[in-house]
Amino acid sequence: MRLKLSIAVNVAAAALFMAEPALSQTAPNLIPRQALFGNPSRTAGQISPDGRWISYIAPRDGVLNVWVAPKASPGDARPLTNERTRPIRSASWSEDSRTILFVNDKGGDENFLLYGVDVDTGAQRALTPFEKTRVVILQTSQEKPDIILVGVNNRDARWHDIHELNLTTGNLREIYRNDGFSSVVSDQQLNIRAAVKTLDDGQAEYYRVVDGKTDARPFATVAFADTESTYPIGFSQDGQTLYWLDSRDRDKAALVAQDWATGAIRLLGESQRADVQSVMANPMTGAPQAYSVNYLRNEWTAFDPSVGADLAWLKSELNGEIIVTSRTRADDQWLVIVDPVTSPAATWLFERAGRRLTKLYTMRPELEGAPLSPMQPVEIASRDGRTLVSYLTLPAGSDLDADGTPDAPVPMVLYVHGGPWARDNYGYNSWHQWLSNRGYAVLSVNYRGSTGFGKDFVRASDGEWAGKMHDDLIDAVDWAIQQGVTQRDKVAIAGGSYGGYATLVGMSFTPDRFACGVDIVGPSSLKSLYDSFPAYWTSTLGQWRAALGDPGTTEGLKLMMDRSPITRVADIRRPLLIGQGANDPRVTKIESDQIVAAMAERQIPVTYVLFPDEGHGFARPVNNIAFNAVAENFLASCLGGRAEPIGNALSPSSIQVPHGASFAPGLAEALADQAETQAD
Repeated sequence: MRLKLSIAVNVAAAALFMAEPALSQTAPNLIPRQALFGNPSRTAGQISPDGRWISYIAPRDGVLNVWVAPKASPGDARPLTNERTRPIRSASWSEDSRTILFVNDKGGDENFLLYGVDVDTGAQRALTPFEKTRVVILQTSQEKPDIILVGVNNRDARWHDIHELNLTTGNLREIYRNDGFSSVVSDQQLNIRAAVKTLDDGQAEYYRVVDGKTDARPFATVAFADTESTYPIGFSQDGQTLYWLDSRDRDKAALVAQDWATGAIRLLGESQRADVQSVMANPMTGAPQAYSVNYLRNEWTAFDPSVGADLAWLKSELNGEIIVTSRTRADDQWLVIVDPVTSPAATWLFERAGRRLTKLYTMRPELEGAPLSPMQPVEIASRDGRTLVSYLTLPAGSDLDADGTPDAPVPMVLYVHGGPWARDNYGYNSWHQWLSNRGYAVLSVNYRGSTGFGKDFVRASDGEWAGKMHDDLIDAVDWAIQQGVTQRDKVAIAGGSYGGYATLVGMSFTPDRFACGVDIVGPSSLKSLYDSFPAYWTSTLGQWRAALGDPGTTEGLKLMMDRSPITRVADIRRPLLIGQGANDPRVTKIESDQIVAAMAERQIPVTYVLFPDEGHGFARPVNNIAFNAVAENFLASCLGGRAEPIGNALSPSSIQVPHGASFAPGLAEALADQAETQAD
């Protein structure tokens, strides 16, 4: 009863907050959810290798599809694909510039199949027409422009056999049967040169492959501590040099070159602040031309003077973060995204000769002129002395003296990234802009385990799920309170995947620290998470055991259960919203089902939102918008921020609410309206 009462009181408080005259005079206009989370007008632009075509992904009858236009007349674009339900989220060009390649799954099951579309005729073919199969595109080749290498696990779901795929005939020819290797390394002639095996203890062994035969002994061993930050990135065109990102014998991953004949390794570039993150390589030779290091923000260092000069010129001409997304084979034309953060990102064609820039499109033109907020990189000290690179966004108009903190504390959402072996970055973030527009500060923290800050920082997370990893998040919240960003009783926690797990941990392990939580596809039990991993994750299980605990040992199983929110359900005492895709192969539906059932049994309020046509996250914009409509009204009820009413946001979606609709403001009424609309 106390929980139900607190929800009712908070709903009333939210209504008073939104009606307050002073707020209505100073707060920016609400940005519609549709503008933030609906289909972009265009995205994922690429230039074909021969420079003749521009492709991008854009809506066709409300579903994201691939479009193509002559580079000489970008306005004459035509749709090339006709997906009717599941959006296409990425696509790539064949090296001969005749075919667009894309993968798609069914309902989020991540059984991705490969499709090819002829650019001239529009004819589409299923290139891997198998059931319950996941294809991986491995390599394309300038020397064999109509051939690509793909991995297909239709023989044994655990392992991807390597095939040559002829894009002209559609013929698949197996060239390497894989029994126990996690990945392979191929050269620019599409020869398999190395195979990688992950051992039970998490370390990786690299074996040479000659004429399809794998050596008996490895030529390199990568310790478990290095596996997240040490891996090959490609061969030179002549096949004599293998380039790596490599943290062996150092903490931060460096760019190195290995002589294939002698094994000698030469250092090319490194940083003491962060890992080398990405590399620009010559499209013809494969030789590195520049590398980036991302600490607070992404910074490039160039080997090639012309590339360095052009990157510097682009930075001076375009206001924002610069990302080169694709390049022609001749390297005379680039497609470039500029992300100003406080206005929508745009894509430009950059013709290097004469340095000519042509704007192609703005990704979300409906956000032009919208009250978007700047993002601040901040460094936060953990209790044991580590530096947590984090990103803070404040509500527009809350920091009039521009000192980096609001003039008065505001409610805050701690938004936790997934992975956990991933990271938050500086740049436009739809959740940051959405929540800051609703009146919240938004803080994202690169807690230990986040990648990019050295292997010691990654491996400091081993055995620390719900331990020191969670301490880092609490330390960041305490920092925000001390800085005057927020108040102790006005903080929510939210996130997806590992971020969803962190939300459940926050609500159950530290139940008095967060006013409410929003969990999206988060695991509630580390044991059932491990047990339900898809078969094609077999090669990674050793690394997962080292990080989570080994369920085959008494100690490991105890650690897993001790760090599982399902074991602390009785401690949850604040409102919780859970979102799940029914077809999620990574964090299966049981993870949400079991914690909702346990809370319901104890009469602890929880709202459970389920999408039967989604997987690990919500790919269909109508579903994403529906969930966020519920989420922002839920957050307003516990933090007192603003919210766009749910309205008819649920009607086009597949949303189901198996439990707790009455605990989320406006949800029961919106569901009734949805049912009436669909009945009509």
